[in-house]
Amino acid sequence: MFAATVAIVYLPVGVWIRAFLALSLLYVVTSSFTLAKCVRDHQESTDVVSRVDQARLDKLLAEHDPFKVHTGMPD
Repeated sequence: MFAATVAIVYLPVGVWIRAFLALSLLYVVTSSFTLAKCVRDHQESTDVVSRVDQARLDKLLAEHDPFKVHTGMPD
């Protein structure tokens, strides 16, 4: 971002073109941050869901007794 800003400042063009390029650079940077935040939030939400699923599976495995004899009567 710093290099692009310096390039825009020293570009041998008019003020209007520099202003347009500066606003374009600002738009690109803010869009990149927004996209990175959305991707991070999506990864965190899927991570939470997978942790909940893993906790349920761990609970089922902990409660399961493979040596329990089933008599046919419900518990």
